[in-house]
Amino acid sequence: MSDALTLPAVSRDRAGKGASRALRREGRVPAVIYGGKEDPLTVHIEEKELRRQLGTGHFFNSIVLVEVGGDKVRTLPKDVSFHPVSDRPMHADFLRLAKGAKVDVNVPVVFINEEESPGLKRGGVLNMVRHDLELVCDADRIPDEIVIDVTGLEVGDAVHFSQITLPDGSESAITDRDFTVVTIVAPSALKQAETEAAEAEAAEAEALLEGETEGETEGEASEEGAAEGDSESDD
Repeated sequence: MSDALTLPAVSRDRAGKGASRALRREGRVPAVIYGGKEDPLTVHIEEKELRRQLGTGHFFNSIVLVEVGGDKVRTLPKDVSFHPVSDRPMHADFLRLAKGAKVDVNVPVVFINEEESPGLKRGGVLNMVRHDLELVCDADRIPDEIVIDVTGLEVGDAVHFSQITLPDGSESAITDRDFTVVTIVAPSALKQAETEAAEAEAAEAEALLEGETEGETEGEASEEGAAEGDSESDD
C-alpha cells in the first residue's frame, strides 16, 4: 500500500457559506473529519497542498494523517467536491479511522504481460469492463492496485473476479455475482458493438420523434374536427 500522507489543517471556528467563501478567497479549503464514534471536526486545509496530494493518483486509497493543533488524526479521504467551472476544490470529507477498521475503497486495476497474450498479439483489443474494483480492506493494508496477468488469453477470453488473487486483508464489496473485469475482443467485434449501440440509440431517437409527430398530427386532426363542428352549428 502507499505510504501514509500527511495533511496540515487548522481547526475551523465558524461554519456557514460566508465563512467558507472567505476561506476559499485565502486559498484554503473547508473540510470535515467524521466517524469513529466521535463528534465531527471542522477544519480547513491549504488548497495548493490538497491539489498536490490529489495529483499523486492514490489519494483516495491512502491513509491521510490530518494534523490539527499538534495532533494527527488518522483518516481516509471520502470525497472532494469541485467547482463546476473553475474545477477548484471546494470542500473535502475525511473518515476518521479507528484501530482495526475496515474501509470500502475503489482500487485501480492494471494489466501485465500483454505481450504474452496470443489474442492481443493477433490484433485483439483489451476491453476493460472495470477500471477499478470496489474492495473492503483492512485500513492498514489498502492495496495501491490490483494486478491482472493476461498471459495466454485468446480473443473471446474473459477474466472474472473469481480468477483474481487479492492481497491479504482485502475482499470484494460485491458478493452477489462473479462479474467480468476484462475481455479480449476482436477489433471488428468492438466496432460492431459500437455500431450496434449507435444504431440502437438512433432508432430510439427516431421512434421518439415519430411518437411526437403522431401526437401533433392527432392534435391537429382534433382541432380540425372541432372547427368543422363549429361550422355546422353555425349553419
